[in-house]
Amino acid sequence: DPKEYCALAVAAESNGFSSIALSDHLIYPGKFSTPYPYTSDGKPRFRKHDPWPDPWIAISAMAAVTKTLRFYTNVYVLPARNPVHVAKFLSTLAVMSGNRVSLGAGMGWMPEEFAAAEQAFKQRGKRADEMLDIIRKLWTGDEITHQGEFYQLDAMSMSPVADRPLPVFIGGFSEAAMKRAAKHDGWISDLHSMAELEQLIGKMNGYRAETENTKPFQILSFATYEASDVAGFQKMRDMGVTTVCTMPWFFYGGSPASSLQEKMDAIKQFNDDFITKL
Repeated sequence: DPKEYCALAVAAESNGFSSIALSDHLIYPGKFSTPYPYTSDGKPRFRKHDPWPDPWIAISAMAAVTKTLRFYTNVYVLPARNPVHVAKFLSTLAVMSGNRVSLGAGMGWMPEEFAAAEQAFKQRGKRADEMLDIIRKLWTGDEITHQGEFYQLDAMSMSPVADRPLPVFIGGFSEAAMKRAAKHDGWISDLHSMAELEQLIGKMNGYRAETENTKPFQILSFATYEASDVAGFQKMRDMGVTTVCTMPWFFYGGSPASSLQEKMDAIKQFNDDFITKL
């Protein structure tokens, strides 16, 4: 429930959590023309009436009631948007939150979502690469021009901008997604077994070695199926995972329908059982 986000953010910050991740969709179509790519049966993990608040508005609300907690999207359907708008959202939020926001971008899989936003579904990966180039240029605050395959921008600059580059993470485990991530600041995985995740991290390390990217690199992963104790999380850390994304109440028999107090209690319990021991 989005009305619980701010209270949960305060609880997370008070109990050792480093960040909160929000996912993103613009719409739920009346009919899907393509299968969901992250389940074996092609059915989405979410339901029609599950809430999908705009992540930047939700993050701005949570940032206003916290001081150290960081925020990122897991993931934001980047090519369904306009790059100048995205650059503006993020730069404003970074300035007003004290540089506590990162862009976690995905390429999207739902044609209906792109149609609703009047953006092309085809070549979305290639277009997203150009979008990220534009976004990073605008984040400098310098005057820029851009003449690309998909976007042509005359001389312009953007203000305000953050006083440091904002991290960009890329989600997905296709070869294209992982090679794209290797060029940026981090990779966001999906739900995997420990063995699958270890294999994917090995691939990612190989892709990174093929680039000239020497910046610090993050691996942000959902908790693996086997990570149910401290040893499991330690193994994920040893494999190279820098951030684990999880919903603490699931560890204690909870669900999205659990009460706010039950979720807050689970956050504290998770800190006691796991975070303080890692």
